[in-house]
Amino acid sequence: MNPQSDNMPGLYIHIPFCKTKCPYCDFYSVTNVDLAEEWLTAILKEMSHYSNIFGTFDTLYLGGGTPTVLSNTVLVSLFRELRRHFNFHDDTEITVEANPNDITLEKLALFKLLGVNRLSIGAQSFNDEELLLLKRRHSVKGIEEALYCVNQAGFLNFGIDLIYGIPGQPMASWITSLQKALGFKPTHLSCYQLTIEQTTPFGKMLQEGNLQGIGEKQGKDFFLTTSRFLENNGFMHYEISNFSRKKRFRSRHNLKYWKHVPYLGLGPGAHSYLNGKRWWNVKSVKDYCYQLSQGLKPIQASESLSPEQLRLEKLFLGLRTNEGIKIDVAFPDYQTSASLENMVKNRLITVRGDRLIPTKKGFLMADRLPLLFP
Repeated sequence: MNPQSDNMPGLYIHIPFCKTKCPYCDFYSVTNVDLAEEWLTAILKEMSHYSNIFGTFDTLYLGGGTPTVLSNTVLVSLFRELRRHFNFHDDTEITVEANPNDITLEKLALFKLLGVNRLSIGAQSFNDEELLLLKRRHSVKGIEEALYCVNQAGFLNFGIDLIYGIPGQPMASWITSLQKALGFKPTHLSCYQLTIEQTTPFGKMLQEGNLQGIGEKQGKDFFLTTSRFLENNGFMHYEISNFSRKKRFRSRHNLKYWKHVPYLGLGPGAHSYLNGKRWWNVKSVKDYCYQLSQGLKPIQASESLSPEQLRLEKLFLGLRTNEGIKIDVAFPDYQTSASLENMVKNRLITVRGDRLIPTKKGFLMADRLPLLFP
């Protein structure tokens, strides 16, 4: 791994197209894939605005949306222009999120030619009834066929995304999904609790009483069971929702977010961060394309973070990982801090050298734990 990876910026490309919209997803996406050519023209213009600002990148992440719905022609043009506009380290991690239904040996061969060296497969479940409830386009058979292709194509570094806490999902079904996923020898697993946002179709169903989410105790049980099961199978629980087979298989790109390293996001709705300033793009493909056609940056808003805001963000982000945060970030005068003593006593954190490391109990309180710091 590139030893400078902790400090070099990452590049994120938001590809906002999906063939269908999942009822639980609140990421910005549209189902009009016909806009892909117009989006490509626009994002090439956006690249030119940032060509000389961030320096050399060592991670590139294509997310969405569904990046794999893009045609081969669009993908080739996108990668060609990315390399023309930006500098990439020789050891760049290049990740593409992939929907099982879109994975073919032909598509994977193209990814190899384009330099992609990491895949994130959106399986979500190895249970057909659960996939039907989530309105996923694929079946368990489709997932298995896709993963066979991934192995056959020689992708050694790939992750599988799974969701727990699906309404009506028993623990046994979740364990089965984990077992089946492990059978394909992934280097990474992302295990997310289903979060039902009010603005989604699932949110509306929940408000109308037509859907029931899981309670806090059930969520805790799923989380702890997942952590124990995967750690017993040789995985490192390195972030609340993320597990890697070895340290080198952690998502280097996502680590940049958690470590507060600069990153550039291109595409509608994408976020960027540099030198204490954050900005984000408009969440509309049409507005995004129009503004760039007029020579404008498609920025919706921006903010400059104060030193205290930066400190608080470092707390929130760092305490999501098994590396925690440096003590002097959390407590400039930590030796006399009653708060620190209480958190250690209550087994929320442990002190390891000059760092505070969250425990599993601390992980479960990730949204509240930073608020306990003075």
